[in-house]
Amino acid sequence: MKKICFLLLLVCSVLSIQAQQKIKVACIGNSITAGRGLGDSTYPKHLQRLLGEGYDVRNYGIGARTLLKKGDHPYWIEKKFTEAKEWQPDIVIIKLGTNDSKPHNWDANKADFIPDYRAFIQEWKTLASKPKIYVCYPVPVFKDNFSIREAVVKNEIIPAIKKIVKAEKVKLIDLYKALTGHGNLFPDGVHPNKQGAVLLAEAVHKAIR
Repeated sequence: MKKICFLLLLVCSVLSIQAQQKIKVACIGNSITAGRGLGDSTYPKHLQRLLGEGYDVRNYGIGARTLLKKGDHPYWIEKKFTEAKEWQPDIVIIKLGTNDSKPHNWDANKADFIPDYRAFIQEWKTLASKPKIYVCYPVPVFKDNFSIREAVVKNEIIPAIKKIVKAEKVKLIDLYKALTGHGNLFPDGVHPNKQGAVLLAEAVHKAIR
């Protein structure tokens, strides 16, 4: 009996160590990360499949969220933001900016975008886990919808993110380029369908492996 108990304890210890050794990936973002209307076919789910058992990928996406602190729904104040930091991830993938292009967010607050984004990156840099940080360009807006504007995303937000990535010395994932030409996978012009989420995951996977 003692031998059985010892073996069970040993197995549990090994499993616990294996779980602790998994590389933790936090996917931060808006509804495109959360997976609006996709159920379990979100890009973080597909990313988990691509990365395999050695990784633990978690979805911290929340619909309509902005990077701007003065945006209508800032990611900064969300419980998931706190939870993601407390999880102490090894890799952080930030995909924000799409909702910032809305007139009521961007037109009055665009000057805050770069300092707010740099401050957001600093929140992750100060974690004890010292995660690798990847910043994503937004995907293309194939049809202006929900007040989201392609012209602002392409001509203002992406150039701003380019400056941020250079200044903060973090990695860039160009999802804009990766999804260009795939408007058929975005039924409402903004959110990818299941196949679009797969392409997004593949682009992220290629960048972080």
